[in-house]
Amino acid sequence: MAYRNLIECVRDLERHKQLVRIDCEVDPYLEIAEIQRRLYARSGPAVLFTRVKGCRFPMLANLFGTLERTRFLFRDTLDSVRQLIEIKADPSQVMRNLWRFRRAPFTALKMLPRTRSNGAILANQCRVSELPQLVCWPNDGGAFVTLPLVLTEDPHKPGWQKSNLGMYRVQLSGNEYLPDQEIGIHYQIHRGIGVHHAHAIQAGKRLPVAVLVGGPPSLTVSAVMPLPEGLPELTFAGALGGRAIRLVKIPSRKYPGLVYTVPADVDFAILGVIDTSKTKPEGPFGDHLGYYSLRHDFPCLDVETVYHRRDAIWPFTVVGRPPQEDTSFGEFIHELTGPIIPTVIPGIKAVHAVDAAGVHPLLLAIGSERYVPYARKRKPQELLTTANAVLGLGQLSLAKFLLIVAREDDENLDIHDIPAFLAHLLQRIDWKNDLHFQTRTTIDTLDYSGSGLNEGSKVVMAAAGPVRRQLCTQVPAGLRLPADFTDPRLVLSGIVAVRGPRFEPGKPFPEFSNFPGSETCPILTIVDDSDFSSQCLNNWLWVTFTRTNPAADLHGIGEFLEQKHWGCSGPLIIDARIKPHHAPPLIEDPAVTRKVNSLATSGQPLHNLI
Repeated sequence: MAYRNLIECVRDLERHKQLVRIDCEVDPYLEIAEIQRRLYARSGPAVLFTRVKGCRFPMLANLFGTLERTRFLFRDTLDSVRQLIEIKADPSQVMRNLWRFRRAPFTALKMLPRTRSNGAILANQCRVSELPQLVCWPNDGGAFVTLPLVLTEDPHKPGWQKSNLGMYRVQLSGNEYLPDQEIGIHYQIHRGIGVHHAHAIQAGKRLPVAVLVGGPPSLTVSAVMPLPEGLPELTFAGALGGRAIRLVKIPSRKYPGLVYTVPADVDFAILGVIDTSKTKPEGPFGDHLGYYSLRHDFPCLDVETVYHRRDAIWPFTVVGRPPQEDTSFGEFIHELTGPIIPTVIPGIKAVHAVDAAGVHPLLLAIGSERYVPYARKRKPQELLTTANAVLGLGQLSLAKFLLIVAREDDENLDIHDIPAFLAHLLQRIDWKNDLHFQTRTTIDTLDYSGSGLNEGSKVVMAAAGPVRRQLCTQVPAGLRLPADFTDPRLVLSGIVAVRGPRFEPGKPFPEFSNFPGSETCPILTIVDDSDFSSQCLNNWLWVTFTRTNPAADLHGIGEFLEQKHWGCSGPLIIDARIKPHHAPPLIEDPAVTRKVNSLATSGQPLHNLI
């Protein structure tokens, strides 16, 4: 359905019994966030909270809480959008099947935004402090916008054609921000707004920014789509939403000659400028890796005006240890963009950013190994070329661990079957040759396992060729551990978690001796709690890949350095203990948990919802 705005979407979901209204008062400080987390965990409906403590605006939770509901929102446009993506992947399809693609030109027309002289967003104004002050985790530095749509234009070439619509964290209050006058804009590396910010610095200009909330759901999805650089998200939003995005131009009253571009049908618009010479501390904030991102200096937006619709609704989400609502975003995006990946990187067949590991820390990939097809003993060669291409592409470049295998060894391997993928790799990998490091490079801004903000290392684990080992299905009986390393637990075939003592900076990593059965156990993971890490695959993925910096935390039995190549003859050892420089994990407030529990009891408003 081609929703013009968010209120049409809410009414449609309500008609189809996919949304409920909650009329009891809820607190935006911690309480409503915990409710959202439980709604998502239960695959619950979207919920409109009509009475928010201290705020006159209703708040909408769990809009994208299930993949099925996300598909439902775009049920009338998905086929046409998929066709556009197919055409991008192989333009020759159009000539081979004109009838099938007959509607593609009409979809393309909806991609062109249209400028209007007025819009619903201009109906009312308010102050930042009157907006919902959502705080999701106990140690958050203030109130945040969790579904922000941040729209900027290129100072070198103003206009929607070079615009960027991204979902960058926005802090409304706290820290050193002047109330109602300043808000924080946190964006990670390799984001489109960074290009515009750099151009503004070069030009010696302020950067006009529109922080938007709400509007047609297609805007929200488009803001997180990994679109090619130079393709405006506003155009994709038109195709996905089934109607062209309507824009209004709002001249600044404070800065002569400066003009803001705002989609006419959003619910809220905070307009202001980034003074390129000013930063202020932003954070901490409970983020999607399951830890806090800490206080750091980031750009500060000088607020000029806040607009809102008459029937404005504030949609929000909560991020934390995955899976959360952004998991549904990721699944939906993969459905749309999966077919185009092989056309972007020759030799690649599939890529999977593992949500349970925090997305950026771990990538799985299936590629081709065709360089020497006649060789009796195949080894990774083309896979390494492909791996370099993957680590040079957009946000995939932020990965720390890239595990890549050859399709020729098993054409039926499913990249989303993580246990099968890991087993396939571990049966074939040669730790003496198949580990390839990049040191002192960039990693995700939110990842504190590295050597500094945005700084860390990467490793490629590549496997090709025949099976070289069978994997243990229980802890090897002969496993020998250094003193204070105890409680080995089997995680998956070939992977054992070992409880280690508390990590001490500067203390050398102990030497592990080879042991009977070590060939069947290619990975030992050193963790703080081997019982927790082995309880389920998601626990092991989260602990292992969010708490490790490859160049610092990978060790091995029989390790060696030869011509600057590191390898080991025995099992690989991954030190996934918490280190002192890591950010603290997210923990809910017990008092808030008790209150939410009471709201879910029989006869209470959230009974059977959470």
